[in-house]
Amino acid sequence: MMEPYAAVFALALVMEYLDDTLGMGFGTGMVPILLVLGFHPLQVVPVVLISTLITGFLAAGAHWRVGNVDFSLGGKPLKVTALLAAAGLAGTAAAVMLAISLPEEYLRIYIGLVTVAMGMLVMVRLKSAGFSWARLGAFGLFAAFNKGVTGGGYGPTVVGGQILSGVDEKKAVGITCLAEGIVALAAAFLYFELDPEISWELAPFIIGGAVLAVPFAAITVERVKTKRLVLAMGAVMVLLGAAVVLGVAA
Repeated sequence: MMEPYAAVFALALVMEYLDDTLGMGFGTGMVPILLVLGFHPLQVVPVVLISTLITGFLAAGAHWRVGNVDFSLGGKPLKVTALLAAAGLAGTAAAVMLAISLPEEYLRIYIGLVTVAMGMLVMVRLKSAGFSWARLGAFGLFAAFNKGVTGGGYGPTVVGGQILSGVDEKKAVGITCLAEGIVALAAAFLYFELDPEISWELAPFIIGGAVLAVPFAAITVERVKTKRLVLAMGAVMVLLGAAVVLGVAA
């Protein structure tokens, strides 16, 4: 009886490791996989958000501790985080209301299509187009909307947006972790207020596996180049998203 939950624990550990290493992948990967396994979107998304808010703050602290990013008051990384979080809070409220009101099959299709799109985005080589606060805010708003609806899609959009805006890759990962934690906190609170059918039995296994991955990911970012892993992660996202969409159509 424990085998499925052990698999969920292991899956959460792997996906959180990838998320904190690349700045993307936990919600974008976890949610489609759990949907393919037969869970309902509103059972899964709030639990993934709870895990994200915990690990987002832990991972940001770990990245700061090993020197991947400096969150000193007045510094640019903290200012970028504040902008992304502010834009994210605006997008989150609309997202949760939409997720609650959409029929389940439409929600599944949206999650699948977003997963495919995010996978394709992270597979594209991004080059800086120069720093822009407006561009960062737009990416933050769109990413938070996807996070609130699907539980994922935040990291690929925000990391990509930062790289396009000239933010260093390692700093972008740390900034994304902190901003995503703030956005996930707001989204989880809204889900609690609206009282969906949350699958609480999954929570200890998803959160436990994700928390265990945090310190290993921060050390990896400090020591390893991750470009090949990014391409592999993008390909997996495309396949997972396609599986969710095809599962709805079947």
